[in-house]
Amino acid sequence: MSEIRIDLRSDTVTKPSPEMRAAMASAEVGDDVYGEDPTINRLQERVAALLGKEAALFVPSGTMSNQIAIKCLTQPGDEIICEYESHIYTYEASGPAFNSLVMPRPVKGYYGVMAIEDVVKAIRPDNIHSGPTGLIEVENTHNRAGGTIYPLVEIEKLAEIANEHRIPMHLDGARLMNAAVSTGIAPAEYAKYFDSVSLCLSKGLGAPIGSVLSGSRSFIAKALRVRKIFGGAMRQVGILASAGLYALDHNVQRLKIDHENAWLLAQGLSEIEGLYIDKQQVQTNMVMIFTRSPRWTTEKIVQQLLEKGIGMNAVDSERIRAVTHLDVNRDQILETIEIFKKIMEA
Repeated sequence: MSEIRIDLRSDTVTKPSPEMRAAMASAEVGDDVYGEDPTINRLQERVAALLGKEAALFVPSGTMSNQIAIKCLTQPGDEIICEYESHIYTYEASGPAFNSLVMPRPVKGYYGVMAIEDVVKAIRPDNIHSGPTGLIEVENTHNRAGGTIYPLVEIEKLAEIANEHRIPMHLDGARLMNAAVSTGIAPAEYAKYFDSVSLCLSKGLGAPIGSVLSGSRSFIAKALRVRKIFGGAMRQVGILASAGLYALDHNVQRLKIDHENAWLLAQGLSEIEGLYIDKQQVQTNMVMIFTRSPRWTTEKIVQQLLEKGIGMNAVDSERIRAVTHLDVNRDQILETIEIFKKIMEA
């Protein structure tokens, strides 16, 4: 495999900076299973306040965070309404069925946003022939839609429907900070409509590990038990929490740079024959690249890029995903555009 010099496969590939590593090395620690790690306690309090929730819980990954929320908010046999390309439906190994004995009921969205009328149609009637609708899940920003932002006005509409039917809501906010920085809307404004919110620290924020699940005190008390069952309880976890605190202190507002680089990449690639960029999708730090050349499959393009030291992922037979992050700079974006151009012209 060729060495990847410019890694646009995901924002999960970010590496801790020397300053973040120093914070980790000097972190004050204790046994978190006993609730005695002061650094993890500070991180959980910080995220709870950031999202306007009563409490929060650190877990190893965004997937675990989502799965704990589903386990806590549903009953076996329930259905979960989610967008049909959502992370919990496409990338979590059938976790809702495996862990919670619930079934996703996917709704096809537009740029990752579910139409209210489609959500209403998806809510099951109260009869013995179908499983009850136990949860509505939203992903913001939406990965497979290209990092698109779920508009606050649409979330408000969903919340109204959910309240009317007494259905809890979960927010997969793995990249919520990208949405908040892009729109200027505070994370708590997005979060206030949801019973639980997952916030990932190991994507654009640059921490090596971790996600934080937030909600009411009673919800987090239940989540704490489920985390133990899922094998997510850790001991001197302050080493990891200190990376999360550093990320929140230093890496939030700089997300604007990633968004600018994504737009620069989209602009440059849109001028290359054989490629198509839906610029309406380019709202944060992702670019979905559609190939329209009969000579080039997405897998072939990705392989050619790899041979030039550039990493991207083929989403499917039509789309390649590029994700900007703190380890990719403007000059590398410009280099990527030039290499892409040479490949398509060959």
